[in-house]
Amino acid sequence: MGRKLYVGNLPYSYTSQHLEEMFSPHGAVTSAQVIVDRVSNQSRGFGFVEMQSEQEADKAIEALNGTSIGGRSLTVNVARDRAEGGPGGGGGRSNRGGGGGFDRGGPPRGNSFRRD
Repeated sequence: MGRKLYVGNLPYSYTSQHLEEMFSPHGAVTSAQVIVDRVSNQSRGFGFVEMQSEQEADKAIEALNGTSIGGRSLTVNVARDRAEGGPGGGGGRSNRGGGGGFDRGGPPRGNSFRRD
C-alpha cells in the first residue's frame, strides 16, 4: 500500500511536474500535486506526493527532507489525514467573538442613554 507525503516550503515556481521529477529517483510516484490558490492560480508553496510503497516513501523522506531547493529548505514528511490536522478552511471569525454593545466613541445613537 502507498504512502502520501507532505512537501512544504517549495519554491513558488514549482509545478506538479517538478515535484514528480524530484521524487521519482527515490521510487514509483503514484501522484504528485502542488497546491495552488483558487483565485490567483499561483502555487501556495506546498504539495503532496503519493509513493507506491511505504519503503519508497521513507527513502524519499530521508533523501529530500531538509534539502535546499531554490534557496528554500524543504520539509518532507508523512502527510496527516485532514481529520488529524483540525478543521480545514475557516469562518473568518476570531475566537474573541463579535462586536457587541460597547461604546466605540462618536456621537450617541438615539435617546436611550440620555438623561435630560
